[in-house]
Amino acid sequence: MSGTASVTPGGPGAPSLAVVLGTASGGTARHAGMLAEGCRRAGLAVLVIGPTSAQTGFRAGADSWASDVGRPPIPFHPAEISDRPRPARDLTVLLRLRRLLRQANPDVAHAHGMRAGAFAALALSPGAGLGLRRGRRAGARRRPALVVTVHNAPPPGRAGRAVFGLLERICARRADAVLCASADLADRMRRRGAAGVAEFDVPALPAPAPSAAQVARARHDLGAAGRPVVLAAGRLAPQKGFDILLAAAARWEGRDPVPRLAIAGSGPLAAELTAAAERSGADLVLLGERDDVPALLAAADVVAVPSRWEARALIVQEALRAGVPVVASRVGGTPGLTGPDAAILVSPEDAGALSEAILSVLDDPARAARLSEAARFRASELPSAVDAVTAVRAVYAGLLPRC
Repeated sequence: MSGTASVTPGGPGAPSLAVVLGTASGGTARHAGMLAEGCRRAGLAVLVIGPTSAQTGFRAGADSWASDVGRPPIPFHPAEISDRPRPARDLTVLLRLRRLLRQANPDVAHAHGMRAGAFAALALSPGAGLGLRRGRRAGARRRPALVVTVHNAPPPGRAGRAVFGLLERICARRADAVLCASADLADRMRRRGAAGVAEFDVPALPAPAPSAAQVARARHDLGAAGRPVVLAAGRLAPQKGFDILLAAAARWEGRDPVPRLAIAGSGPLAAELTAAAERSGADLVLLGERDDVPALLAAADVVAVPSRWEARALIVQEALRAGVPVVASRVGGTPGLTGPDAAILVSPEDAGALSEAILSVLDDPARAARLSEAARFRASELPSAVDAVTAVRAVYAGLLPRC
């Protein structure tokens, strides 16, 4: 939708929702899209405001959720909320966001991510300076209820953490409800003084079972030629710990057959990971961005999730649903996601423990079978997309009964 078009989220009397996105990874954008489409089905009038880079991921999320594909797309308005401070540009974006929200005047603004949440807080409460105090002047215009979903922990580095801490304080003091993807994030926001903090599930959307032809193509792209396959997926960034996984894979060099390590995803560390694999002798294939994760899972023997931190990793949920054994770092929300039996959890940054855990699955078919069965059972216990939509509507209703 054009940035100059009228912003009208719905018809008269319909509860209205504005979804505000920052520069979002595919998982965050798909989650936001799933909730937005589910709320639209439930009768809310929905629009989305965010960077154009998130639009594709958002619409992919909405499309994969919707069975009635003939519905028109949810209105999308560009506002380039970036993933890092850019003072002059940020002021322009903030003014645009304020204008869009004032024009739409939704009942609820739901921001996904810390920067989107802080931008929304400042846009909705321009008289509050940095948004560090609650309340508003007598006679001031009614502002929408503000909900912020926190998806990620602070970034590495002192400067990044300092900026993130300021954003946390803005969101904590100005949001009416703060939803967190893991217990450690909820604890952080409570310490920041946030009210209405709750953990909130970020479920993976169900995907159809891959066809035999899709699995065959995935096997061809893996190039394993009958060797065991260790699959990882995610953004090629430090948080994901793929350097630790490469160090683990280097320990397999003398095995026969040597396992093939495959990583699906893109990001700034692609060249560095390739060079590290060449130096260490690890057998690595970088698959790039993929839209056939179910087929890759069907071709994999183990899914490795060596992250330094995760909330509710979608690849873990997808692997559990597919019944593929999971070896993951014991960090963030991962233990709560897998439960005690559905994965092998190891300490982060420990390449030796990670290697041994992966090999224990590859070398013990009975253990692999037990993990597979436990994974499918655990997947059956996890909340669904419908559960998530019901839960978020309950949050909105607690703030505005007519939602």
